[in-house]
Amino acid sequence: MNYIHRMIESQISAAARGFPAILLTGPRRSGKTTVLRKLFRKASYYLLEDPDIIARIRSDPRGFLYDVKTPAIFDEIQNVPELLNYIRSRIDAHPSKKGQWIITGSQDAPLMKGVSESMAGRVAVFQLFPLSVEETPKASLLKGGFPEVLGKPALSSVWFRSYIQTYLERDVRAIAAIHDLAVFRRFMMILASRCGQLLNRTDIAAPLGVSVPTVGAWLSILETTNQILLVPPYYENFGKRLIKSPKIYFVDSGLLCHLLGIDNETALKKSPFSGHLFEGYAASEIVKHQINRGKEKQLYYFRDQQGLEIDFIIPSSDRRLVLAEAKASKTALPAMADPIKRFMRNVEKDKLSAFVIYQPDHLSEKETVLVPDVKAVSLRMFLEKT
Repeated sequence: MNYIHRMIESQISAAARGFPAILLTGPRRSGKTTVLRKLFRKASYYLLEDPDIIARIRSDPRGFLYDVKTPAIFDEIQNVPELLNYIRSRIDAHPSKKGQWIITGSQDAPLMKGVSESMAGRVAVFQLFPLSVEETPKASLLKGGFPEVLGKPALSSVWFRSYIQTYLERDVRAIAAIHDLAVFRRFMMILASRCGQLLNRTDIAAPLGVSVPTVGAWLSILETTNQILLVPPYYENFGKRLIKSPKIYFVDSGLLCHLLGIDNETALKKSPFSGHLFEGYAASEIVKHQINRGKEKQLYYFRDQQGLEIDFIIPSSDRRLVLAEAKASKTALPAMADPIKRFMRNVEKDKLSAFVIYQPDHLSEKETVLVPDVKAVSLRMFLEKT
């Protein structure tokens, strides 16, 4: 597959003119290395998974950096986070040199801890998820957005199976001492079946025969390695008791479909998970839309103890709230807007924008007024409006 322009490229290029270092995090195989090697063609490149390079860094980090020609790309620095301290020293010795240290990592939490301790104020931090529907029409609910899957869709099942195996072997064991990876695989499959639902750690732990704290630790691993999204509730007080558990989604819908055994469009349409799958796909695309523009992730849901639920609440820059319901249907019906209308009774309408996101055919893809104050749009059109 030919190189696909990534929306975050302009953000990275601009930051490289103002910061000594750039850090790009994100899931494995999301395209981090490809993006950076395209943007910094003259930079020297070091893959920090090579045992020889790792051994050299750990035995003589100053000597290793002395031989590095800048600008330099250090790929997967979470394997040798101690190198950050020495990079900081080099930056402080030449603070006027910008865009000299280009760093990638696949594990957010441990890596960000090292950055905050070693590189504060010296590094611009970005995140790259798999390809979005805004970046390529090849991205889809069934196949997701990993570049290699979209390049060879016929081999997607083999790719996802291999990805899970290598992901488990590398990232999971690098973070936690998990002895039975088969149980962790079952945990991922159970989690896939809970996509779009409120997170209930006890409900997940019981069939696995593990403790609730273990489930919590494993969830943290998946979130740290950018495999899942935990969407918190919107806490604004509307005079009702609110549900406070997060909802869970997978970052890549193709990986999620693979875990659920869905490998074609027919199976997707017939799946009892189709509604939650589309909701999760929309959630991931909304987050990609935000981070690709250099914004913070701001995605919430609403649910009260009377059963009123809104799939997505997004605070906008003009102090308004964007409300959205995601429906895996090719037809937008007025009843789909009922939860939003109920929610609106407690909020001033001029502070809200409301949508139903559905899946129209391309020939009928247009914005329509579903009911007063609520519009029906495709996912792509919704992203354009937010």
